[in-house]
Amino acid sequence: MTRPYESLTITQVATFPRPGTVVPGHLGFTPDGAAVTYLFSAEGSLVRSLWRYDIATGERTVLAGPPPASTSEGELSREEELRRERARLRELGVTGYQFASKSEHQVLLVPGGGRLWVSVDGSEMREIEGSAGAIDPHLSPDGSQVAFVRDNELWVLAVSGGAARKLTSGAAPGIANGLAEFIAQEELDRDRGFWWSPDGTKIAFIRADSRHIPEYAIVHQGKDEVDTEPHRYPFAGQPNAYLDLAVVDVASDATTWMDLGPDRDIYVARVGWRPDGALTAQVLSRDQRTLRLDAFDAAGAPTTLIGEHREPWINLHGDTKFLADGSIAWLSEDSGFCHLYLHAPDGSRLRQLTGGEWVVTGLVGIDEECRVAYFVGTRDSVLERHVYAVPLDGGDIVRLTSERGWHGAVLSPKNDRFIDAWSSLEHGPRVAVRDTAGARIADLFANEGTEASALGLQAPEFTTLPAADGTLLHGAVYRPPVLEPGRRYPLIVSVYGGPHAQRVADDWMLTMDLRAQYLAQQGYFVFRLDNRGSANRGLAFEAALADRMGTVEVDDQVAGARHMASLPYVDGSRVGIYGWSYGGYMTCMAMLRAPEVFKVGVAGAPVTDWDGYDTGYTERYMGTPQSNPEGYHDSSVLTHAAKLQGKLLLVHGMVDENVHFRHTARLLVALTAADKDYDLLAFPEERHMPRDLKGMEYQERRVLDYLRRNL
Repeated sequence: MTRPYESLTITQVATFPRPGTVVPGHLGFTPDGAAVTYLFSAEGSLVRSLWRYDIATGERTVLAGPPPASTSEGELSREEELRRERARLRELGVTGYQFASKSEHQVLLVPGGGRLWVSVDGSEMREIEGSAGAIDPHLSPDGSQVAFVRDNELWVLAVSGGAARKLTSGAAPGIANGLAEFIAQEELDRDRGFWWSPDGTKIAFIRADSRHIPEYAIVHQGKDEVDTEPHRYPFAGQPNAYLDLAVVDVASDATTWMDLGPDRDIYVARVGWRPDGALTAQVLSRDQRTLRLDAFDAAGAPTTLIGEHREPWINLHGDTKFLADGSIAWLSEDSGFCHLYLHAPDGSRLRQLTGGEWVVTGLVGIDEECRVAYFVGTRDSVLERHVYAVPLDGGDIVRLTSERGWHGAVLSPKNDRFIDAWSSLEHGPRVAVRDTAGARIADLFANEGTEASALGLQAPEFTTLPAADGTLLHGAVYRPPVLEPGRRYPLIVSVYGGPHAQRVADDWMLTMDLRAQYLAQQGYFVFRLDNRGSANRGLAFEAALADRMGTVEVDDQVAGARHMASLPYVDGSRVGIYGWSYGGYMTCMAMLRAPEVFKVGVAGAPVTDWDGYDTGYTERYMGTPQSNPEGYHDSSVLTHAAKLQGKLLLVHGMVDENVHFRHTARLLVALTAADKDYDLLAFPEERHMPRDLKGMEYQERRVLDYLRRNL
């Protein structure tokens, strides 16, 4: 039997999609709950179509193929290109869709190629006249209109077509209406800037004013023509965009501005409507220690329903769920772990629904008639995530999924079934429809043949070790396929290490680290560790690195490397490390702070000084450069550049608008000043997430060769 990945090639390591990951995505139910809709590529490529699966019959049909000008990133506008970058989106074709939520007809909207396409009651998809250039479209609840952003203004257009009507005014260079600003997209998990009211008569929107933020110019050095790309990038300690929240009446264009308080230096983290038509917003302070849920009256006056203050920071936990009776389902780390609470309409807490030293990772939905909340969480193991149910009136938590692994769920409109999508180390993602007792109704996608062993891959092995303070840490080990008695193998650490991320879990994506798999096949041990600061272990675990990034995370990675070096097959004198983004930063800090351990490093797109990264992320964990100058100094790679002893390869895209190439350039200056040798691999036309296959192949060949030559 041929096992296609038993001897991995550089091309296979660089190619997307990954083995076993051509699976249904963007899962949802049709409004009547009779069918599941999803994005999928029957050809196994990145170009997806929209499919429908009839739950009763098992019949599959294509609802929409790739719209024109949607199958290549070269056809995208720069605005859409950057939005894809914010979303870390590689897929093409149909990348999103939506149904009208309260329509007598089944109205389906599909954006693509800078235009909008619609189907009513199963009719053939047609282009909506007048939709060219639409960004971030959203259907009205009744499906009669679609709102979108064009030229930084909010527009509305009849689904039947015709002339679009502009609802906002005042857009200018640095001013946008209805679009999520950079920090909201990149750091706050808010990718939209306007919201329809439940009755479809109004739209709430955000006005972002960035004119006072200096432009940072990115130059496309690899192009034949001169192309300068300006960004208003908010550096840590420097001004953010000023945000205003307003409601516009769709019929009259009358606009009412909400009172967000006297402090302009805030984040509008979430916006939503209550069933009774009142607008709400989660407003987060600039230091990210204070969060309030405000409800606004018709004149824009606020009432604070829920307020929280927490040290060292507040993590955001998704949208607020408002019930028909006015009560509020709210996620909070008030206990030190993220759990689900029920609040009265006035905001007072009624009861805590979940508790313990584990976390709720997301609220799936609420059956108000049966008084049950459905959620996903780590109640049974931090390495697994399952779907659970809990009564709103208090009571026992019931686990609804039994297969080991990492589960996610979507609840049906009638609250009578849910889509369960899950994977494990041993098996690629699968999708089933279950009733709310957890019993399978239908297997939508079995993903047969994607067992790790059938593909010629080895699932990594879990291990644990103590941190310096005794905290238990979880790791994963990729071993060479055959261990020769008496031979000691070099070790390579695959690192991310940044706060609020989990990389060690019973999830197919851990097995799909093909660079790690390739290195293991070439005779290396590869190790991955979730250090203190990572996600889903509670706030205290995450906050271990507060105000001092690049310290405890590095200490834990050193402890992990020494733990591995104690094994009889591992050569502790030949240890390398690689990572991207925060992992690139960690690679640099590990090489500089522990040169006796790490002999070679490959740092991709590294942050080298936190004063050069954005406000939303950096200030959450480090405060500002003004409030924490010592922490910024000690956490800077530049501070420690003279300590370099081993071999260091820096890899960076020169048009990276997230971690600017400036970070690597500043490090080159510091290393030159310290008379330290380094190696550089630069890609003039790549951003933070490399996309060009030829370039990715070249990168993998150079990186893997560098590790081989120097270990």
